[in-house]
Amino acid sequence: MSETSTPHYVNPAPFDPHVAKPMTKAEERFYSASSFKLIWWKFKQNRMALAAGIFLALTYLSLPFVEVIAPYSLGQRNSDYLYSPPQEVHFFHDGKFIGPFVYPLNFSNRDIDDPLFPGLYETDRTKPQPLRFFCQGERYKLWGLFYSDFHLFCPPEGGPAFLLGTDKLGRDMLSRIIYGARISLTVGLLGIAVSFSIGLTLGGLAGYVGGILDSAIMRLIEVLRSLPELPLWLALSAAMPPNWSPVIVFLGITVILGLLDWPGLAIAVRSKLKSLRNEDFVHAAELMGASRRRIIGRHLLPNFMSHLIASATLSIPAMILGETALSYLGLGLRPPVTSWGVLLNSAQNLGSISLYPWLLIPMIPVMLVVLAFNFFGDGLRDAADPYH
Repeated sequence: MSETSTPHYVNPAPFDPHVAKPMTKAEERFYSASSFKLIWWKFKQNRMALAAGIFLALTYLSLPFVEVIAPYSLGQRNSDYLYSPPQEVHFFHDGKFIGPFVYPLNFSNRDIDDPLFPGLYETDRTKPQPLRFFCQGERYKLWGLFYSDFHLFCPPEGGPAFLLGTDKLGRDMLSRIIYGARISLTVGLLGIAVSFSIGLTLGGLAGYVGGILDSAIMRLIEVLRSLPELPLWLALSAAMPPNWSPVIVFLGITVILGLLDWPGLAIAVRSKLKSLRNEDFVHAAELMGASRRRIIGRHLLPNFMSHLIASATLSIPAMILGETALSYLGLGLRPPVTSWGVLLNSAQNLGSISLYPWLLIPMIPVMLVVLAFNFFGDGLRDAADPYH
């Protein structure tokens, strides 16, 4: 030990061990915040999840206004532009900035009789055709209530604007993708509503009541989970009569997707309620005469509602992919209903794909939405435990 030691200092100020150290404003704000605020603070730190959430919010908010966003109507045909390739958007012509425009298309080899090969298209780069924005275009009936002709952007005067090409009937692919989003994205929301209604009810009863009811529900879940999912989807979809109206087929596909997705949620709810049903606040509610329905709905489920929301966001992409796969195989939605899966159904012919690869473009919005839901769901799942 060194001979020179550091002098020991004792603070002579009085100290009361029963007086708590005052919290800072940041600590007070954190500990007094509600659970939803804590989740939001944690969630917005994940920039990827936040960007995905903004993208999904804008996508779903645009669904009621697809008629305004799409430059063409859903069924408008252009017989002179069958299988037209995508037109590029330019901003400069001969070194001068003239705003967004497209070059017109000219035809060649129109004497070929093959319907899969209607002709070649050549771009005329001498005549720029500016796109029109916030303009008057084809008339439509918005929300089935009133007529309007206002569009976000329109094709040039005297020429077309097929930014993503056309199909075999000359219909604009961009407009059909925009219209198809309304069906494909709605299927996921309605399907998850069906799935959650069944999963929360049966899982809640199995976890809280237990006994014979728990055993019966678990055996049912085990039977459903043992069935091969894709063949079961195909069988149930094929069982729907082909003469049903598009609305009935849409509701049928939604119910099928919801009925096959609830077992996983029910198992999660059951295990969580089993761990919570012996807590003091549950016993207090029982002693006060609360019914089982009230205890499950008002006291147990809110304790892990954030996890249920995260599970929902991760289940919606599976339902969107399920509808797309069924419609692609011709067993889901059928024309005249338009969804992303229905659009991809025309891309089954390898010969057509090799000549017209833009028929596969509807895969891009499917991939973007599924990735956005996955990023958003992962961010919510991490934010659901804000104290971690």
